[in-house]
Amino acid sequence: MALDAGVGAALSVKNEYVNELLSRRNVVACGVGFKQREGQFTNEPCVVVSVTKKLPKAQLAAEDLVPQKLGEVKTDVVETGVVRALQNHQDKWRPAPGGVSVGHVAVTAGTIGCLVHRGDDIFILSNNHVLANSNKGQIGDAIIQPGRYDGGTTADQIATLFEFVPIDFGQQPAECPWAKSTEALLNALAQAAGSNHRVMAVQQTAGVNKVDAALGKPLSPDLVTKEILEIGVPKGVKEAELGMAVQKSGRTTGLTHDHIIQIDVTVQVDYDGQIATFSGQLAAGPMSKGGDSGSAVLTEDGYVVGLLFAGSDTTTFMNPIQAVLSALNVQVVT
Repeated sequence: MALDAGVGAALSVKNEYVNELLSRRNVVACGVGFKQREGQFTNEPCVVVSVTKKLPKAQLAAEDLVPQKLGEVKTDVVETGVVRALQNHQDKWRPAPGGVSVGHVAVTAGTIGCLVHRGDDIFILSNNHVLANSNKGQIGDAIIQPGRYDGGTTADQIATLFEFVPIDFGQQPAECPWAKSTEALLNALAQAAGSNHRVMAVQQTAGVNKVDAALGKPLSPDLVTKEILEIGVPKGVKEAELGMAVQKSGRTTGLTHDHIIQIDVTVQVDYDGQIATFSGQLAAGPMSKGGDSGSAVLTEDGYVVGLLFAGSDTTTFMNPIQAVLSALNVQVVT
């Protein structure tokens, strides 16, 4: 295919200067494209120089400045950030970092949030509905990585269910003696009448939750790592603030970024037909999809602020990390 003369000239110049350009601090890529002005592409071919961050000229040494022209061809400096190899969050990982697929052996798949510790004991932190199957799991149950939906089997066990905070769905078995005796009487009458149906007395509870959280105990410490995929090792924890820029690494959508858009949220969450109410929660924009549950949410500089547990097409919800750590009596591994 014949090249436009301008594109051909830009290619020639790029090939001549590419090594010199890549030697400059902050430059990560060099190619040929159309020059942009005020966010719009023009029809003018140029040498596109990608940098991790656009900096004022005063902050760059003379040898690191990208010239406005190379020969007769203009340059266009664009900010791309650090360029990383794309990594599959649904693969089997050993050691397993935060941000990858995990789940109770009976659950499809969720995400490892991060590592936490209680004294010398290290645990995987994620959601109750990921590691404990929404209250249905038993302590000691197998936790596999990757999760079942991603091909994981019992042969991929990485941990056992150690502890979880029960989710209160608003109805619990009644403890009242009168209610229990009425239940027994009605069931006896039903049995005498030949009915296979039985009744259970329940009490309506406050049904307000603070966290959806659980711990998995690794079978061996060398099966996990304190790094979070594409983010690194958490630096600690911080309290979330309105407008705060945040990021997360999750099983489904990988590394995503957004902002805290609400605090002190009361939200009703659908767990396969059962509704649970959560109060004191955080909300961010659309930075997650199904399977990202359990992800740690961090500031852009690496401090954990929340544990992602629910979302919609437009909003992501998370437990404040302070509430999670308090409920489970653990600290983030840094």
